[in-house]
Amino acid sequence: MNFTWLDSNSWLIEIGEQRILIDPWLIGNLTFNNLDWLFKGSRSQDRSIPDHINLILLSQGLEDHAHPPTLKQLDKNIPVVASPNAAKVVEQLGYQQIISLNHGETFTLNNQVEIKAFPGSPIGPTLLENGYLLKDLASNSTLYYEPHGYHSPQLKEVAPIDVVITPIIDLGLPVLGPIIKGMNSALEVAKLVKPQFILPTAAGGDILFEGLLIKFLQARGTVEEFQTLLEKNNLTTKVIAPNPGEKVNLQLKTLTQK
Repeated sequence: MNFTWLDSNSWLIEIGEQRILIDPWLIGNLTFNNLDWLFKGSRSQDRSIPDHINLILLSQGLEDHAHPPTLKQLDKNIPVVASPNAAKVVEQLGYQQIISLNHGETFTLNNQVEIKAFPGSPIGPTLLENGYLLKDLASNSTLYYEPHGYHSPQLKEVAPIDVVITPIIDLGLPVLGPIIKGMNSALEVAKLVKPQFILPTAAGGDILFEGLLIKFLQARGTVEEFQTLLEKNNLTTKVIAPNPGEKVNLQLKTLTQK
């Protein structure tokens, strides 16, 4: 598998000879409901849109996962697998092939990669977004992605998982509590599915954050602290933290080697 982190929650994954773009925010600023004064993420320059994309995968319908300015620039003929909430966003933008996955449902991409939706992050009191398990049908290698650190106990049924992409830094607000569940949640999923590798997501990368909300956000944890925590719990999982735009190839142990 090859992984390119594109800042924030955005990833380009190469698995089973397929190129999958996850939660892309590549162009323009990030705001929620155009409230720049409350929260704004920006870069010094836009990221290039990757070529030869086989699928866009969206975990949530919020702007930091289904980013309208970026989605407007991508080819509307690229198939999209999305949570039901994110599917509404791409439908309004004119995408032609939309596969909305409820929890437990699967989609197979070009007979090479199986994608299964798992319960993910709660958004408000009633909405539960998606995490995804991706499986290379030729090698049986697996990848799990959930961008806010909410991991379903159902993952135990598909353990072990080779690679997990999840936050390792806690991010929260006073009184309101966690927005992103980092270190302890990542440790629990590592215990649950015994991954060979964990790749951190939801970090800032090359992004500048501004706005009133930033003054109150509280972040805790580092890659080094989390690797030490894994070792203290007798886990052999390795943390790989690529730089934005850096392509990482992970050599996975085969089933006979595990």
